[in-house]
Amino acid sequence: SFNRRILWRRRDNSSGSTIERNSMKIKVGTRGSRLALAQTNSVVEKIQKAVPEITAELTVIKTSGDIMQDVSLAQIGGQGVFVKEIEEALLSGGIDLAVHSMKDVPGETPEGLMFAAILPREDMRDVLVSRGNVKMEFMPKGARIGTGSLRRGAQVKAIMPDLEIVPLRGNIDTRLNKIDTEKLTGVILAAAGMKRLGYVQKITQFLPIELMLPAVGQGALGLQIRKTDTELLKVLAPLNHKQTETEVSAERSYLRALGGGCRLPIAAYGLIEKQRLTLEGLLASPNGNNVIRDKVWGEPDAAEELGRKLADMILERGGRKLLDLM
Repeated sequence: SFNRRILWRRRDNSSGSTIERNSMKIKVGTRGSRLALAQTNSVVEKIQKAVPEITAELTVIKTSGDIMQDVSLAQIGGQGVFVKEIEEALLSGGIDLAVHSMKDVPGETPEGLMFAAILPREDMRDVLVSRGNVKMEFMPKGARIGTGSLRRGAQVKAIMPDLEIVPLRGNIDTRLNKIDTEKLTGVILAAAGMKRLGYVQKITQFLPIELMLPAVGQGALGLQIRKTDTELLKVLAPLNHKQTETEVSAERSYLRALGGGCRLPIAAYGLIEKQRLTLEGLLASPNGNNVIRDKVWGEPDAAEELGRKLADMILERGGRKLLDLM
């Protein structure tokens, strides 16, 4: 546990005095995919650069989302399937810090846990990787597009109903390989993951948010700790990126106000420009026949309020009926 510390002493050569500092060892929980490990290692590097006295031990935790690869995410519970076991390890003291992709995190944070920092956001867009580098607008009728995301599938069907959405699970390499093994025309993935793995050259097209509104929190990493670990909070707090934290807070407020874990396609994107926060949100039917999309804007300090306001607007415009059908 994090409260195990040893006193670290070193001699300051300039004055001859001895400086005492705490040497800290923390256990960091992460999923075991290449992307998760790359993200977690980058976080550990940032922490150690800021506080060299910290040593980190990685603990790989298999989540239900990782284990149940042959079942759709909606069937095994949708949001939370990639974080539940990691949060449980955090609450039990098995780990001291969890590194999450914020798009995997449910709207509600378990009692006793908190986010010590949200790191600067990577590219929040989705991307297309296709056979022969064919862009989305030139896809032939009946083209088979792979994605495990209801959100992506619904938005593609809304504008190109003649395309076939093929359910897809697995890590990024698995999904890319399925272009060949499943005879897919292309797959849709998050730009952030492709960039973090150095796969930019494989991308056919960055999909504009007008076509593909991203998932709540997409591209952002969150550092989650126990609320009682005040010393670790002090260490991690300087890594927090205020703009990303505010944008993601607005998106997550919108998600919570819609009921968070509902099994409908939900998307949201917050952006602060010139001291103004714009929040755009979407709720859709899985087949893309009914897409409700709207936006609000206001002061960044009112991020949570803007999320709730946008959810109310979406619900009034037919979102409530959609939710009632599920």
